[in-house]
Amino acid sequence: MLDIAEELNRWVEQGRDFAVATVVAVGGSAPRGPGAALAVDAEGTAIGSVSGGCVEGAVHELCEQALRDGETVLERFGYSDDDAFAVGLTCGGVIDVLVTPVRAADPVRPVVASAIGAAARGEAAAVARIVSGPRELTGRALLVRPDGSREGGFGARPELDRTVAAEARALLDAGRTGTVEIGEQGSRCGAPLTVLVESSVPPPRMIVFGAVDFASALVRVGKFLGHHVTVCDARPVFATPARFPEADEVVVEWPHRYLERTDVDARTVLCVLTHDAKFDVPLLKLALRLPVAYVGAMGSRRTHLDRAARLREAGLTEPELSRLRSPIGLDLGARTPEETALSIASEIVAERRGGSGVSLTGAHTPIHHEPEVKAVRRIGSVA
Repeated sequence: MLDIAEELNRWVEQGRDFAVATVVAVGGSAPRGPGAALAVDAEGTAIGSVSGGCVEGAVHELCEQALRDGETVLERFGYSDDDAFAVGLTCGGVIDVLVTPVRAADPVRPVVASAIGAAARGEAAAVARIVSGPRELTGRALLVRPDGSREGGFGARPELDRTVAAEARALLDAGRTGTVEIGEQGSRCGAPLTVLVESSVPPPRMIVFGAVDFASALVRVGKFLGHHVTVCDARPVFATPARFPEADEVVVEWPHRYLERTDVDARTVLCVLTHDAKFDVPLLKLALRLPVAYVGAMGSRRTHLDRAARLREAGLTEPELSRLRSPIGLDLGARTPEETALSIASEIVAERRGGSGVSLTGAHTPIHHEPEVKAVRRIGSVA
């Protein structure tokens, strides 16, 4: 749901009633993961997607039905085989989809509206909804913010609210969306509840060091992938907003000094394109000791060997050096700045998703490397 927050926020501001269908769990080769959503308003207008097209029509009907009767339902869509008119996934996977009405009189609306607004503003927030459990709980939601404040809840069940809030904060801290299993009263005992937690976090950072032609192409690809992109270079003649109009910010500063003072986290990617020892060595000495997702450095194999030797002299250990992706990028045979940017971006995606980088043709590796989330049982269905 939060993946379509900008469009949904406009609906909320316009006072529209709508129903939102959210992928709760996937199995096998499903096209989209937990959190993917499709919303339908009272006029039948749809935004978003839960399957890339396979079951959108059926989910659209479920949303219209939810708007009419006010009931939250969970529906499973599996593989459609020989029946060309069957509703299902052609990829062979399974998805569970939670459909929730969000109308003016529904108790879930204020909480959902706050969560959508926070996500649309780029603020960190997590919203939890009951997927499987007592029917009286399925129309409610709990919003949790990083500071621990929360909004909404599950009725007169304070212990359940506290437990769900703790689970939601843990997923929010990791920037993850998924389901958790807890007891009905908020403990690990008792009747089980399945809770969907959707996290919205600010875009991950990409910091590109070196204001060169390759950086310009990488900025465009980084923005396309959803990163907040910073370009940093010590040379003011090259590091200008005019040369990098699509960057979120352009910083004129020695790279290692900027990295010392800026905020990074476990999703941050660092791309060092300067291939100049006076910039690279102090920068990489710091970068390879930070808890970031990716550190890559441009240069030839000879440059890499020289750089690695200098970093060892500077005190880096072999485990620290092993984090460095150099020469940067995957072997695509790239030559132009745009092709090189694609090569770098491909390596970043492979690092994040656990991909091998090899051609899928003839390979026996999974297409999707996301950890599978256990599918949940239905809490209702629509005829």
